[in-house]
Amino acid sequence: MTREEEEFIKLLDDNEYSYEIQGDKIIVTYGGFVSLDSHTSLPPGVEFRSGGDVYLDYLTSLSPGVEFNNKRSVWLNSLTSLSPGVKFNNRGNVWLNYVTSLPPGVEFNNEGSVRLRALTSLSPGVEFRNVGNVYLNYLTSLPPGVEFNNEGSVLLNSLIGGLFNEWNGNIEGIDSKRLLNFMISKGVFER
Repeated sequence: MTREEEEFIKLLDDNEYSYEIQGDKIIVTYGGFVSLDSHTSLPPGVEFRSGGDVYLDYLTSLSPGVEFNNKRSVWLNSLTSLSPGVKFNNRGNVWLNYVTSLPPGVEFNNEGSVRLRALTSLSPGVEFRNVGNVYLNYLTSLPPGVEFNNEGSVLLNSLIGGLFNEWNGNIEGIDSKRLLNFMISKGVFER
């Protein structure tokens, strides 16, 4: 076990958060919300299966292989970047208000909205499959290979001035998300 894993387990013990160790993975199983606001990093392969929100607002880095399978929202408001392969399968919103870029392989399968208000660039291969809205306030380009398969709206303030489903360029009778993905695939929003 690494020093970082030992420190994380001590933090869980100190806060009386239950967990399991399966192979090289630490799985947080606590039934309520998990608040680790004083912690700034996580060891690789941590999985949250907790029963409530996960508050990690002072986390400044997120190791590869971290998974969020908790029953409510995930708050990561000090992060400015994500590692490839991070998965959000939680049942609530994902708050990433200071992340400025997303690498390929990040998955949003959560049941709420995804808030990426400071995001300025997306890599090809990022796909949004969440149930709620996607907030991309400052994004200035969408490269081919990005897909929006979320059930809610897509806010593209810097690109079109608001929600894509309310954009004047939509064509009556054509699903706005389908049109958006087609336009992305043709490089319309690439700068």
